[in-house]
Amino acid sequence: MTERPDLSNLPSYRQPRRSVFSARKLALMASVVAGLGAAVYGFSPSTSPADLFSSPAHAQVNNEVRQVERPVGFADIVERVKPSVISVKVNIKEKIASNDDGDDSASPFQPGSPMERFFRRFGGPDGIPGMKGGRGRVVQGQGSGFFISADGYAVTNNHVVDGADKVEVTTDDGKTYTAKVIGTDQRTDLALIKVEGGSNFPFAKLADSKPRIGDWVLAVGNPFGLGGTVTAGIVSASGRDIGNGPYDDFIQIDAPVNKGNSGGPAFDTNGEVMGVNTAIYSPSGGSVGIAFSIPANTVKSVVAQLKDKGSVSRGWIGVQIQPVTSDIADSLGMKKAEGALVAEPQANGPAAKAGIESGDVITAVNGESVKDARELARTIGGMAPGATVKLNVLHKGQDKVVNLTLGQLPNTVEAKADSDKDSGKGANRGTDVPKLGMTVAPANSVAGAGKEGVVVTEVDPKSAAAERGFKEGDVILEVGGKSVATAGEVRDAINAARTDNKNSVLMRVKSGGQSRFVAVPLAKG
Repeated sequence: MTERPDLSNLPSYRQPRRSVFSARKLALMASVVAGLGAAVYGFSPSTSPADLFSSPAHAQVNNEVRQVERPVGFADIVERVKPSVISVKVNIKEKIASNDDGDDSASPFQPGSPMERFFRRFGGPDGIPGMKGGRGRVVQGQGSGFFISADGYAVTNNHVVDGADKVEVTTDDGKTYTAKVIGTDQRTDLALIKVEGGSNFPFAKLADSKPRIGDWVLAVGNPFGLGGTVTAGIVSASGRDIGNGPYDDFIQIDAPVNKGNSGGPAFDTNGEVMGVNTAIYSPSGGSVGIAFSIPANTVKSVVAQLKDKGSVSRGWIGVQIQPVTSDIADSLGMKKAEGALVAEPQANGPAAKAGIESGDVITAVNGESVKDARELARTIGGMAPGATVKLNVLHKGQDKVVNLTLGQLPNTVEAKADSDKDSGKGANRGTDVPKLGMTVAPANSVAGAGKEGVVVTEVDPKSAAAERGFKEGDVILEVGGKSVATAGEVRDAINAARTDNKNSVLMRVKSGGQSRFVAVPLAKG
């Protein structure tokens, strides 16, 4: 056995210190810990072990979390509201023909528009697979809806019943009734129908308050003709503009909705209808968790008019408007990019008669600020024709107040003026406008370009003009608030803006029969 060396004789050697805890002390401590453990586990339920170690702050957080807990399911809510939801079936004679490319999916956008392939309606005559018809045949389709009164009035989408020769509804208990279309509103995609043969239908209440982002939402409808189907999600966003029209103000939800859900309700946890499902964002046509609902407050106002007179009347001031971008605000000397820019007042319209001109910015209606062009359209559209309104207007850098009487919004959109896309092509190729990257010529020297302004005859594809959407055939009517008729006047207006230290110059451009303002950045030097 090897002996351990004796280190005690070394100069650096120090005697080892005794352990603070002797074996006897360690044994005693172990017994105490064991006793405490037994005592803890022997407490009654009212004395939780965790409470011994929880700080007051930790306990407060736990209490707050418990206060916001929600039920694990929605069965009680669904049981109460589901009987008010109906399936809507329509027959349309010689209405829809299959597309040549075989794609029969419906879309809220004009054919060829950039958003057509992304946003798709998910109801309507051609919304159900296996229920399509060709030209000269009866086309069948299905959607959803819900009762709003015991006597059979029900809400659905306009695109579900538009042009229908026959409308039938099936209630949650499986009974089928005939329905009559009372009125429709294409601009909000809402329709009111009256179900015949009953007087005590279960009905849903439209919510009075706006939902908050993050609130629970239940979508109930008739996807793919399967009948009453319930899905759940949350409110993802509000005030969404999907390019469907000037009155877009949709609630975005992530509850799964599909073809056939069109016109169905989106319920909140109080069992009230927060919105009417109308469209989905879908590259494939199926649910990807992005759906859009018409807010309950919009539904209320539209349905009230449809029930009263079968149509909707909206206030109208007769202007073509566009948003105020940061570049446009800079060009006009505005501090903030707010309000609605008047691109062109309609001849003999209320605005024109009141003295509103192109380039004016409407900043408030009856003392309420206008955030953007969409808000102005919704505000005016929500007023009754014949009402008097006070508009705050920025006119050539000066604030003024304009009082006018609202007209009635025409039921049909006026046809756009024909435009000759090749009008810039001819013997006169125009004069180059330096640093903007385009060539212009007097409009009266180019066939089909009109008598006012200068026509764009050529655009450098890498120029600032091209980036702002200028193309051959566009007619520039004003530059920097001044009418122009020659390339020289365009250059003078640009130089004046540069002298005023403007970062961009505002141009009024007519393209395809429509006027708009474009802020073109100015090159330095």
